[in-house]
Amino acid sequence: MDKKIFMDYLPQELEEFGIKPKFRVKQLYNWVYRKYVDDFEKMSNLPKDLREKLKEEFIINPLELLNHEVSKDKTEKFLFKLRDNHTIEVVLIKMKDERIENGKKKEAKYTVCVSTQVGCKVGCAFCLTAKGGFVRNLSAGEIVAQVWFMKKFKGFDENKALNVVYMGMGEPLDNYENLVKAIKIIAHPDGLNISPKRQTISTSGIAPKIKRLGEENLGVNLAISLHAVDDKLREELIPMNKAYNIKSVIDAVREFPIDKRKKVMFEYLVIKDVNDDLESAKKLVKLLNGIPSKVNLIYFNPYPGSPYKRPDEETMKKFQRYLLDKGITCTIRESKGIDISAACGQLREKKLKNET
Repeated sequence: MDKKIFMDYLPQELEEFGIKPKFRVKQLYNWVYRKYVDDFEKMSNLPKDLREKLKEEFIINPLELLNHEVSKDKTEKFLFKLRDNHTIEVVLIKMKDERIENGKKKEAKYTVCVSTQVGCKVGCAFCLTAKGGFVRNLSAGEIVAQVWFMKKFKGFDENKALNVVYMGMGEPLDNYENLVKAIKIIAHPDGLNISPKRQTISTSGIAPKIKRLGEENLGVNLAISLHAVDDKLREELIPMNKAYNIKSVIDAVREFPIDKRKKVMFEYLVIKDVNDDLESAKKLVKLLNGIPSKVNLIYFNPYPGSPYKRPDEETMKKFQRYLLDKGITCTIRESKGIDISAACGQLREKKLKNET
């Protein structure tokens, strides 16, 4: 535990550790992020004394794979152990298969859903992660390593770009500094080189942090876990709404700089007989007026002990049709990995139960 995590550091910070000349840092970044090498001894173009020094001071990969489940729809779920024995989850979703478009071969498209915390403080009523409580923030390197691991594990080409969504365990904006640093490391051209335009932060709505993130103008996309159109229901589903109500979140979103070709994503978890009626759809349209929005309707994924139920397909389609008729882009998210531990936190919960 006394060794530092290599992936915690931007190139300029590594230079401050005395890794010189400058091109050595670029070589290091290339070995780790381009060739997916996690052993300093294998970095053959580095001097032996530098390799020894790095081995004494750093570890490269802070994750140990404990469990890997694959769904019929090719969604993959991973459980990782951290150096302090706590566990986190990562999900890899295949969005599109390899295909031919206009006579050209197109690669398969993937989204990696990463965690930013061990557990979570927000305490959403529908979320299994919240049941385990909050343990700690992940470091920038522990966040970066999740993306790095997916590329290495799948044998992806070094130039293969993934979509990165900070939507796994934890509230990303509650771990603000490490999140922002991870975004920069993942986007660095000598590293994973995944543009901020491919990175999406999904937040339950910490209004002041949305504002701060907007002021940094990193070029990332924003997704808001809205899930309700009035404060009473949202407080029941997301207790944090007492501190940052719907109005404060929407006001912060209105100020957020969005690429002209992009929209703010609003995640709306649809729960049977709770928020799936047309009256809720009408209120949602009014709430989003003037914001370039895309609404993503999500089927609630039932898990053992939950009081909530999955809505039926026809109700979902009616809700969607109403939004589309009002000019709001609206999709129904296809449930992925429903035959494996689909709900976020489920793999971790299984392991914790087995230990007690």
